[in-house]
Amino acid sequence: MKYIIVGLGNFGGHLAKRLTSYGHEVIGIDASEDKVEAVKDKITHAIAMDATDIHAVRNLPCKEADAVIIAIGEDFGASIMVTALFKQLQIKRLISRSINKVHETVIQAIGVDEILHPEEDSAERMAKSLQMKGVIDSLDVSDNYNIIEVKAPQRYIGLTIAETKIRQDYNINILTLIKMEEKPNIFGVKSKSKKVTGVVTAETKIEEGDILLLFGHIKDIQEILSLED
Repeated sequence: MKYIIVGLGNFGGHLAKRLTSYGHEVIGIDASEDKVEAVKDKITHAIAMDATDIHAVRNLPCKEADAVIIAIGEDFGASIMVTALFKQLQIKRLISRSINKVHETVIQAIGVDEILHPEEDSAERMAKSLQMKGVIDSLDVSDNYNIIEVKAPQRYIGLTIAETKIRQDYNINILTLIKMEEKPNIFGVKSKSKKVTGVVTAETKIEEGDILLLFGHIKDIQEILSLED
């Protein structure tokens, strides 16, 4: 998969290196030549450029990128400008780092697909979730077991938990279902928030748009994610 990461500070640099180590193609961008120099031998491509310059950004392979991550962590204005610029380019998946609550509200209003928070472990979790098909977030329970949020595969839509036979076939448990609800923010722009449905039963039906919270061995999770709908 291909990713563009704008901002190569502690968070962005760590995320870029981890994704590259997982075998993905990563283009890292920063206005600081020192930050570019620090990661250039550890990621696919590192470019020193001003990401607020629309003409420079248009030369990037944006349409081929599976996601663009705005990881700028200090410059409030630059982060908003860059996020808005990439939003205009109709990126497949636009993810932006939150600097503070006000900044988060603004980038929500711009219409990013996902918002990241600046803890370093978020970069580790993000790298793991990006490399697995359909995964929204992940949590390591131990070296071998994970809890993950994954978009419900099309083959399970309309089935009950029992009918999916996930536990029998893959030794994976569905802990709960998460549904996305649209609520207006302070600007009146609708944004999505998660609503956990609670404890599921064998008769709970999976609906279009549901997110499954799965628990299991990493190899079993990777197996089920590798299947095509």
